[in-house]
Amino acid sequence: MAEHTALPDARAFLDRVVALLRERFGESAVAEPHVNERSRNLPTLTVAREVWHDVARFLRDHPETNFSFLNNLHGTDMGSHFDVFYVLQSFRHPHLLAVHVHAERDDPRVPSVVDVWPAADWAEREAYDLLGIVFEGHPDLRRILLPEDWVGHPLRKDYVPYDEGV
Repeated sequence: MAEHTALPDARAFLDRVVALLRERFGESAVAEPHVNERSRNLPTLTVAREVWHDVARFLRDHPETNFSFLNNLHGTDMGSHFDVFYVLQSFRHPHLLAVHVHAERDDPRVPSVVDVWPAADWAEREAYDLLGIVFEGHPDLRRILLPEDWVGHPLRKDYVPYDEGV
């Protein structure tokens, strides 16, 4: 089994992925590429929301990346915007890749990747339920943890609890 921690060639791999993506989707498709040293040298980049679905499919299908497994997906309220974080894993190559996709605070929409990685299903529903991020194209986007009649999204920084005592 391939080792997935602190890969010494993380920068070279990231540079290659960025080159592949920019060649296929344009310069503006990828931003902020860096090796996250606090996360075991995890290659990390931001992908433009408008091309995210096509990029996801490309990262899964391209023979140099072959990210067939969605390791993690979660949303975070960054204050000015929301981020959806994806950690992708290849079993064919010793690669992990973190991808951030920004969603505007006043229009928190990101393309669903359930059709690319079925494991995204419940994680996207959780981010919708707790943060209000709408995953466009999700086959069954509804609350997963809270009751359907719950008001608001409790992991938003601007969330006001219905009952302060709870």
